[in-house]
Amino acid sequence: MCGIVGVIGREDTTEILLNGLEKLEYRGYDSAGIFVTSEHGEGHLVKEKGKIADLRAAVGSEVQGTLGIGHTRWATHGIPSDHNAHPQVSANGRFYLVHNGVLENYEELKAKYLSNVTFTSETDTEVAVQLVEYLVDQEGLDVLAAFRKMVSMMKGSYAFLMIDQTQPDQLYVAKNKSPLLIGLADGFNVVCSDSLAMLSLTHEFDELHDGETAIVTSDHVEIFDPNYQVVERKPYKVSLDADAVDKGTYPFFMLKEIDEQPAVIRRLVSTYLGERDDYRFDPQLIAKMAEADQIYIVAAGTSYHAGLAAKQIVEEVAKMPVAVELASEFGYHLPILSKRPFFVFLSQSGETADSRQVLVKMKELGYPSLTITNVDRSTLSREADFTVLLNAGPEIAVASTKAYTAQITVMALLAKALGQKLGTDDGKIDLRSELSLAANAMQTIVDNKEAIEGYAKEFFETTPKAFYIGRGQDYFASLEAALKLKEISYIQAEGFAAGELKHGTISLIENGTPVIALITDQATAGLTRGNIKEVEARGAKTLKIVSENLAESADQLVLPAIASVLSPLLTVIPAQLLAYYATIQRGYNVDQPRNLAKSVTVE
Repeated sequence: MCGIVGVIGREDTTEILLNGLEKLEYRGYDSAGIFVTSEHGEGHLVKEKGKIADLRAAVGSEVQGTLGIGHTRWATHGIPSDHNAHPQVSANGRFYLVHNGVLENYEELKAKYLSNVTFTSETDTEVAVQLVEYLVDQEGLDVLAAFRKMVSMMKGSYAFLMIDQTQPDQLYVAKNKSPLLIGLADGFNVVCSDSLAMLSLTHEFDELHDGETAIVTSDHVEIFDPNYQVVERKPYKVSLDADAVDKGTYPFFMLKEIDEQPAVIRRLVSTYLGERDDYRFDPQLIAKMAEADQIYIVAAGTSYHAGLAAKQIVEEVAKMPVAVELASEFGYHLPILSKRPFFVFLSQSGETADSRQVLVKMKELGYPSLTITNVDRSTLSREADFTVLLNAGPEIAVASTKAYTAQITVMALLAKALGQKLGTDDGKIDLRSELSLAANAMQTIVDNKEAIEGYAKEFFETTPKAFYIGRGQDYFASLEAALKLKEISYIQAEGFAAGELKHGTISLIENGTPVIALITDQATAGLTRGNIKEVEARGAKTLKIVSENLAESADQLVLPAIASVLSPLLTVIPAQLLAYYATIQRGYNVDQPRNLAKSVTVE
């Protein structure tokens, strides 16, 4: 959620900030702002509700300087508005601050220290910047000491970036739970919440850990631990190319990312599966998983749906019991765990706050953990015992596509490696062959989008609601299919176990209600077809997505057959495309749906 950028030591600071914020648009936001100041302390603050394009239009030629900070805001405290946008400013106009995260005790601090201050926003962030002014003016602290004390007083999550306009030669930085990086360049430095914002300027970054603060100048970076001791840490290099976050010839990132999925599957096979079917995972990881008596997959949103699909694969291939848990529920309502649990955290961004709070608690309990993520050196990656990367390339569209199929693929590869270690894999699934078939089938589907575009128009153009149904893996895929449709087209879409329709949900079926049925499991295909007849008898308009080995003449979308346990890799592709085209046809922004953020860094 939200995005932070900062620059020190460049004459074109304003353009760098705006370009950086544009690179962070994918994270989700409702307003944006920048503050730029010159080396003589001539500052300019510009904030706008709406898109970066609105902010750019409001930035005049006079907004120039060598030091600046910028922010995209996703509203948590106060409505989307110019006055609630960041940067927030202290009452005397000296301090400017941007913030990602949620400050849990801001009302307490506001009442205790700032009762005489006139606030101009409804945000928790303004309390932080007003508190710095208070500590400087009322307690006589120097700015660094005031900044550090403010940080120490805060409970919750934060990534802070602050400017003191009387010191236009440095940036004040702090982090806890929310990601923040310092980019190292030649003659200048940058700060960002995501390296994608600054890849056109540098590939070298210093990472900040929780509780750390930093002072950044144009030619120096000094990082301090929570005890204010200097931290010596080697920078790391981000290997991504700036062009990797460009749409190219595609109208939207989501369509590009849907089309990239066959290549992602092939890349994962070549990365983690050797020529002799030896699995290229850390042997210590596989050994630790083999010691467990149960695997717990912890995730949220699309990653949770991938976890449900992965559960079936691991249990069928490795014969290891798996529980799949919603991160936002699990950490605060801990069930009775098995004696030797192993925790797997699925997260596209590696910054999911709900999952992190579970990871912290499981580490305190001494349980081993693995993060499967698309972002190396992300918080979940750093803090878990092991990391396996998705290698899917940047995913920019808010609605996740290739991360979902990559997560299922990685879990399938891990399941085979675990099954080999335990001796429980019966060899019925030739994973190399099946994933090759899946990648080829994905390619066939994305190469023939026109039919799916037509079905989107026929089924979704005007409907207020829709249902996906299936059984087994098809049920889990239905959950993800419905999520894709609802999150970008705003159609009230629900995924249901087909057999549960008659236990209540069928009451919602009306004349013309779209019901999309997934059928890939031979054992339950006949039962699902019976459920289709039930909804059709009540006026539903049905679209059937079926494996070719189970297809009938009236089925509209027929998919190549692969092992049924891997079927979500295929059934999700037409569902993603249906959601994409339905959104286009209804006139909405595919990549940036309202109210949503790509990286959910608050609980």
